[in-house]
Amino acid sequence: MARDAQATRERLVMAARKAFSIHGFERTTVREIAADAGVNPALINRYFGGKEQLLAEAVSIDLALPDLSQADRSELGKTLVAHFFQRWEGRQDGDLLRVLIRTAATNQDAASRIRTILADQVGTMVARVAGPERARERACLIATQILGLAYARYVLGLSSDDLPHATALVMIGGTLQRYLVEELP
Repeated sequence: MARDAQATRERLVMAARKAFSIHGFERTTVREIAADAGVNPALINRYFGGKEQLLAEAVSIDLALPDLSQADRSELGKTLVAHFFQRWEGRQDGDLLRVLIRTAATNQDAASRIRTILADQVGTMVARVAGPERARERACLIATQILGLAYARYVLGLSSDDLPHATALVMIGGTLQRYLVEELP
């Protein structure tokens, strides 16, 4: 029985990921997720407590940040921007990142999820590169640029014609470089 429950949970998470990436959080219904998973909609409340909690589990994302300790110290910012472009545009979970960013504007659970991902993953990466002192502050500065870029490009629809990758790598990468290595005021 526990095995069936786990399989049902997994089907619901997979169906939620698919629906959220296609329709976004707000336009996705519990019934749609349940139908795709082949289960009764009541099971979403039973296993997750609601659509918001299902979102939190469905968008459990590992940013797979690069090991910047091996990167050219003068190229850290560019390396980080290039990594995010690759994540957003080259992998299936890039859709989930975009959904999470779109949803965070109107949903506190999604905003909290982004804060947790950034604090845990970006904060850890920054601490390894710049040291633990003020790592969270540096991670928040990096988040302003990365989330702003993601929102402009993938929510507002700013295209590569409007802002070519090469320009973003140099300009936004330079800003991230400062956030990573320069002394903070």
